[in-house]
Amino acid sequence: MQITPPFGRLLTAMVTPFTKSGEIDWAGVEKIAAHLVATGHDGIAVNGTTGEAPTTSDDEKDQIVKAVRKVVGDKIKIVAGAGNNETSHSVEQAQRAAKAGADGLLVVTPYYNKPPQAGIIAHFKAIADATDLPLMMYDIPHRTGIQIESDSIVKLYEHPNIVALKDAKGDVAATSWVIKRCGIPVYSGDDILNLPLLSVGAVGVVSVCGHTIGHRLRLLLDSWFAGDAKTALAIHQELLPIYTGTFRTQGAILTKAALNLLGLPGGYCRLPLVDATPEQITQLREDLRAGGVSIK
Repeated sequence: MQITPPFGRLLTAMVTPFTKSGEIDWAGVEKIAAHLVATGHDGIAVNGTTGEAPTTSDDEKDQIVKAVRKVVGDKIKIVAGAGNNETSHSVEQAQRAAKAGADGLLVVTPYYNKPPQAGIIAHFKAIADATDLPLMMYDIPHRTGIQIESDSIVKLYEHPNIVALKDAKGDVAATSWVIKRCGIPVYSGDDILNLPLLSVGAVGVVSVCGHTIGHRLRLLLDSWFAGDAKTALAIHQELLPIYTGTFRTQGAILTKAALNLLGLPGGYCRLPLVDATPEQITQLREDLRAGGVSIK
């Protein structure tokens, strides 16, 4: 089964750098976007979990899309987060993302209120109907409190605007069956499962660690799709310390700390997230070095 990746192979969910006073560092946004372009990305996902989207306003989200577009032009895809636990607001966010210039939408399962599967299906369909943009569903039940069940994924993929699934469910067997049943393009949304999900038919990754190891993820993907599983496995094993180290606490916290260590403007977090502690940064240095990242 040959499945075409609608957004390319390598995307990273980009952080939103804040100043110490909590404002968006717009120059930092542009520098990180340029860094991702330079490290082999096909796309950037903005206004997602790693972008601390629950803490940014709708106007800020629009401006982030525009700021990234200013840097990347038409070279790579911009996929904008447009989902929360209120369907009408999610529809509005999708329409605003389209107007701001996004190439696609990343829509998370409605969180906290735990709707039944019928509600989840209706939620995604309403957002998919709201624009002409291609939509990637985002299944991350350990955050949202509820999964998109396999039958629901298969049904939703029948919608012409729903074109992909970002999978952070952590159930490779279930994802295998979904791919077999309907052929939906699946992107790994859990870095440590990138290669396992590729092995069962995923088409690419929406990474967090791509901030620090974009070139090597590019090589892993290129090796895998060129039929060189041995090289892909070797890279996967080399990167394990980084996959683990980045998520010793919330991913955005340590990704920002890692960018700062690399001399890039990772910036600060907005509450309720807090910046990495000195002890966490010491451990992060060890993890990055163990994974082959040169830091100052």
